[in-house]
Amino acid sequence: MKRSDVESEALLGAGEPLKRAIDTRQLGLSLRTVYEGSVDTQPITDIHVELLLRLRQKERELRRAN
Repeated sequence: MKRSDVESEALLGAGEPLKRAIDTRQLGLSLRTVYEGSVDTQPITDIHVELLLRLRQKERELRRAN
């Protein structure tokens, strides 16, 4: 099995598991396409900008302390 494949079990009608490989690279590309077409185009809210700025400030404080 390739490194990027993951085994998945789906149930057949009689409750017997059917094993199949999922290509995680293909899944990742599909998710990225959906993300770039919807979420990525949305603006960042003021709340998120404030949280990012506070995080950056904390990181600077930690670097100065070391």
